[in-house]
Amino acid sequence: MKLKSWSRESVLVSSAISLLACGTLAAQPAGKTPAVALLNQADAAQWQRGVEAIGWRVIAAAPPTGQSGPTNIDQRVLALATAVQTAIQSSGVDASRVYLAGRGEDAALVFYAISRVPDLWAAAVAVGGSPQAAVDTNRLFTANLERTPVLWLGGGAGDQDLAGKLRAAGLNLEWRAPGGVANAAIFEWLGKHKLDEFPAEIDCETTSPTFAHCYWIQMTKFDSSERNDVLPSTLLPALTAASLDLGSFSYRMDEPGPGVLVALLPPKYNGPLKMGDRIVELDGRPIENAKHYNALMAQITEEKPVVLMVARGKERIRVETRSIVPRHEAVVSARVQAKYDPEEKEIDIISRTVTEMRVTIPPAWVPGDLLWNGLTLEDVKTPGCYLLTVEKELLHAAPCK
Repeated sequence: MKLKSWSRESVLVSSAISLLACGTLAAQPAGKTPAVALLNQADAAQWQRGVEAIGWRVIAAAPPTGQSGPTNIDQRVLALATAVQTAIQSSGVDASRVYLAGRGEDAALVFYAISRVPDLWAAAVAVGGSPQAAVDTNRLFTANLERTPVLWLGGGAGDQDLAGKLRAAGLNLEWRAPGGVANAAIFEWLGKHKLDEFPAEIDCETTSPTFAHCYWIQMTKFDSSERNDVLPSTLLPALTAASLDLGSFSYRMDEPGPGVLVALLPPKYNGPLKMGDRIVELDGRPIENAKHYNALMAQITEEKPVVLMVARGKERIRVETRSIVPRHEAVVSARVQAKYDPEEKEIDIISRTVTEMRVTIPPAWVPGDLLWNGLTLEDVKTPGCYLLTVEKELLHAAPCK
């Protein structure tokens, strides 16, 4: 997920900033300040001019100290989370109104960052780009993406269909075509949302202790043998379809058929295709257009020999190749799900693969009972942080140090 040029997404964000500077939104009252958090520091100046006009701040993630070359995505997410927490603690940023934003290829990082750090963001906006690269990391958990509203302005071919699939999987996602959104409405939409520090129901899943904070619970020790079949994984499976072993080639989704027109080949391409070729048959099945081709590829679930018919001018060329199916490593994850019942004055926690956690209980929830996987610690009278451990089906609790 490398940085691209501003292109169409730049125009959209710049237009929104211009309208906001003209006073489309009222300035925020004095006190804690809302902020827009950016995963790409290079975008900060473009957003800063607009948010200053409405009394907001920009928080941008600086590259990790001493890091040479491009950082990996987890390092970028951690750097931004640190920057946000620092701004909340020392710069007057409102913890309940931090909004995550990304554009172009960084739009995928918006979805990834929410899955990794689900409890920092009041809402998020992805301008252009696609979440597909985030899905393909095999680290997107729908449990982590249910509470944070995301506005995705996606204008690419197939974006609306992808948005529908993601919503059906449980994402709190609103998709709009860029042309159908008034530019200033981006910030107005974000400003309608606030983060609840102590939501009554929480649900988070993670593959790493580094990304194990879930609102008022932090998972601190894992044991893969501590299974709980009540809590299945919410991993969003990669949506990448099978491909053909032809080398990299590009085609346009909106190009009319018949077949798939080869629109672009990389430099030094040495495969069997040429620019202007049309792939018109797959294993004897005529291909109507690019959308039909994608549907046929989505039906392939195993690697196997396939035969193509390629139209090159007046020639018809038979090409023998193979289908390639993406493979992903098995994911071992930990999940915690918790609920506060105000009528019963009870906090009920269910977890999988977790043997230790820190639970912060607000004053409004005490006195009450605390249950963890059916084990009960009765009559919690004092609010604050508790360290919970379980050993041989015995629950231990002590104030956090």
